[in-house]
Amino acid sequence: MRTVGVEEELLLVDPETGEPQALSAAVLARAALGPDQVVFEKELHNQMVEFATHPQSEMDALRTEIVRCRKEAARLAGESGCAVASLASSPLPVSPSVAVGRRYDWMAEQYGIATREQLVMGCHVHVSVESDDEAVAVVDRIQPWLSVLAALSANSPFWQGKDTGYSSYRSRVWQRWPSAGPTEPFRSAERYHRRVADMVATGVILDEGMIYFDARLSRNYPTVEIRVSDVCLQADTAVLLATLARGLVETAAREWRAEREPVTHSVSLLRLAAWRAARSGLTEELLHPVTMHRMPAETVVRALLEHVEDALADCGDLDRARGHCAELLRHGNGARVQRELLERTGNLRDVVTECVRLAQA
Repeated sequence: MRTVGVEEELLLVDPETGEPQALSAAVLARAALGPDQVVFEKELHNQMVEFATHPQSEMDALRTEIVRCRKEAARLAGESGCAVASLASSPLPVSPSVAVGRRYDWMAEQYGIATREQLVMGCHVHVSVESDDEAVAVVDRIQPWLSVLAALSANSPFWQGKDTGYSSYRSRVWQRWPSAGPTEPFRSAERYHRRVADMVATGVILDEGMIYFDARLSRNYPTVEIRVSDVCLQADTAVLLATLARGLVETAAREWRAEREPVTHSVSLLRLAAWRAARSGLTEELLHPVTMHRMPAETVVRALLEHVEDALADCGDLDRARGHCAELLRHGNGARVQRELLERTGNLRDVVTECVRLAQA
């Protein structure tokens, strides 16, 4: 059974006002003093912190670890004078500060305002693969389905104190990076690695770590890394993403071994599908990954479940995935929850403080 790992970026906020706090250095310093059970890392801005789970083959174990990591992050933040919220953008106005480091200095110089404003928090899912050849075959075949994961995870409706009209505004901000977005089929590992080398050689990006494809080969682990999702409001949604991601990878690998050609669309169409998912989330229509026709979100989510049904069933994940998808379609993703909180409370401060609580639910 393929293993799955999750990386989550969390927002550091004032527990009373909900305003972002530039306290990542203090949180990481405290993390360094404790037992090495949770891996926390510095990120681009001082108002955020990242953790990574260990690879897991069972989704119950993955959920347990995500919850433990979130609670540990909350403990460390509390000791540092702040709190953590699993929000993909700050609902309240913020002037982000770029973290200290040669890499971040280079990015600030190279990309200007795009770096300074890039305070967004994502969820990256790593799924194990057997070889680079299998990994590239997977990347080629999962591209049309990634917009559905983005819609399920959408959790960033607010930006600088205003409603953006988007369910995932994080994804629109993320597209400012020159290497971000969907890709055309590579067809082979050799072609993938040549494309990466050519991109680095331009000098527009610093190194392979700045290949921000929607799905890429990890440079550190034998995994495919799927990078389209907002950080999720609750742990169960993150587990759903990991479940579906593994289903997509396994389904794609089986198609490759059976010598079935991938369903391919132009990058232009894939970008439209991603935009539609960012705009609508689960509240309106999405583009169907196979036909690229507009259909109700529920229909498109059901198509994803049918596409990966055999892989999910073989892992014992089918009933869980169906149940979690039904729950999201009924009660809404993070974007809908945030908007409902604003309607109920009347101010974004209360939205943030309630989301602080939900991060550990």
